[in-house]
Amino acid sequence: MLSSAAETRFENGPQQTALVELYTSEGCSSCPPAEAWLSRLKGDPDLWKKFVPLAFHVDYWDRLGWRDRFSSSQWTERQHGYASLWQSDSVYTPAVVVNGSEVRDWTAANVSRPNEKQGGVLSAQTTDGKTFAIEFRPDENGTVWEAHAALLDSGISSKIGAGENSGRNLQHDFVVLALREAQMKSDGGIMRARLTVNATGETGARKAVAVWVTLPARLVPVQATGGWLP
Repeated sequence: MLSSAAETRFENGPQQTALVELYTSEGCSSCPPAEAWLSRLKGDPDLWKKFVPLAFHVDYWDRLGWRDRFSSSQWTERQHGYASLWQSDSVYTPAVVVNGSEVRDWTAANVSRPNEKQGGVLSAQTTDGKTFAIEFRPDENGTVWEAHAALLDSGISSKIGAGENSGRNLQHDFVVLALREAQMKSDGGIMRARLTVNATGETGARKAVAVWVTLPARLVPVQATGGWLP
């Protein structure tokens, strides 16, 4: 990351950076260990360089006694999209996805392991922490690409009043607050997009952004970047 008073810039590539997605819920008693695992990644020196983490809070636990304030039907729909991709009829939490692949044993997952796959060079630049100018230099020419940007929040504390985690004080990191996407346009061989991603309401100690590119209407990422926002 390069940062100044006027500009913050993130860039990764050409080797593929892993997009690490956790599907979780405050209403799920087996989710806190997975969230603790994700939180420990804050201390990994390869954070944002070899992997970009996100926590999507799904809403299908909300009807069982506790409404997760970070949950969204949009994130549930995203998880169902992965289930369809894997030819599965069901979704579950906690669930970990790395570069579009299901990881059952997330406790043993090495998300910072070397990745020799080429993903192209991806960068994102912002002057206000809300609007991001995204550039992608793909290895493949002539392909249509889609850009995605998620606003993340970390250092969140939740006192749970009902459901399976009733009475617990849960800690959350890398929580997805908002997600935007747009088709990229070619400019002299460089793919470009501009996305504004913002959220209101209670926030934690530190915000970050996750940016990735896919083929149109696909879930599996080709390249990712991101980092902490000033």
